[in-house]
Amino acid sequence: MVTSKEKFIVITGATRGLGRALVSEFVAQGHVVAGCGRSTAGVAELRAAFSSPHAFAEVDVADGGEVASWARSVVSGGRVPDLLINNAALMNDPAPLWEVPREQFDALVDVNIKGVANVLRAFVPAMVAAGRGVVVNLSSGWGRSVSAEVAPYCATKWAIEGLSKAVAEEVPRGMAVVPLNPGVIDTDMLRRCWGESAGNYQSPERWARAAAPFLLGLGPRDNGRSLTVPGIETD
Repeated sequence: MVTSKEKFIVITGATRGLGRALVSEFVAQGHVVAGCGRSTAGVAELRAAFSSPHAFAEVDVADGGEVASWARSVVSGGRVPDLLINNAALMNDPAPLWEVPREQFDALVDVNIKGVANVLRAFVPAMVAAGRGVVVNLSSGWGRSVSAEVAPYCATKWAIEGLSKAVAEEVPRGMAVVPLNPGVIDTDMLRRCWGESAGNYQSPERWARAAAPFLLGLGPRDNGRSLTVPGIETD
């Protein structure tokens, strides 16, 4: 059971990058985390590092059936997420749009947009029934601006901004849906775009130390607001 001081937190894309760093930080702060990822090895590492009541599963968020099954197991026993974080995302290989393979563009749409919708569809009904909870959909600086050679990624993150603000108008009072720009962090995704220069930015672990309390402080007053983790480089 989750006590009144503990939060029950659900995170997608939990096996690496920002998601993995948040898992460690939330657990260290005494919260209960359920996470998913596509990496078999990554999920095994999480299970070895964090035993019950924490729970981790191998899930492809682009597969609605897998997400629904995972959600049923997560909310069994009446557990409802206090904080649901849609973090899982893909980045395209930097190139002009017409040089990005169709399969790669489709994969970004399937994970970055449809994956978020699958997770919302699976978890939000229980949160609505409880009349509480915060949903954070990770956006990006490229969800509010653009750069050359990342058009597919920009398109998906602009979509997350709009989707989040629309869903914010659909949830009941007492809940919040927030599109969040995490800032610029030295992740594999950033290195795919910027190479070694990504090392000039802070690590996911350092970021999580600032991001976790900010995320835990979000509430109904933040519903529909486009937010950015404070004190983080944004460009």
